[in-house]
Amino acid sequence: MFLQPAMRLTDYTDYALRTLIYVTVHPDELVTIQRIADTFGIPKNHLIKIVQQLGQDGFLRTVRGRAGGITLGRPAAEINLGDVVRATEPDFRMVECFHADDNHCVITRVCGLRGVLHAALQAYFDVLDRYSLQDLVDKPRAVSRVLGAATPLPMPVGRKAAPRA
Repeated sequence: MFLQPAMRLTDYTDYALRTLIYVTVHPDELVTIQRIADTFGIPKNHLIKIVQQLGQDGFLRTVRGRAGGITLGRPAAEINLGDVVRATEPDFRMVECFHADDNHCVITRVCGLRGVLHAALQAYFDVLDRYSLQDLVDKPRAVSRVLGAATPLPMPVGRKAAPRA
């Protein structure tokens, strides 16, 4: 039996991408974190941390105060997906031999696994680097309609957003 391969991003990155998509399809508004949290059924406290980082990295612009909210920090066409994933994922060291300082694998010097996995990771980023945030919402009105009609589903038990350092 062949199992489908699975590569999974953290919930943190998933929520960051959803936030950026939401803000992209609402270009003329200051969007609140609460509104995004309600739309996707994401805990607001997790989203606050994500928005803070996205703001620090220049993907979002935050406006504080009662009438505040968030907008894109630059045009969606200039926000590269590879950059977002690199900024939000905590670690791409897939196996122990990727850890230069803490590699105890006795076959590292003669094993080709690290090179193969490094090439696979590079191919992964080569694909992500070809796309911008704008590419994800080539039909912004349709995405906006779906988001407006969305009823958030409860988060599955056991799936929590990964804490960030």
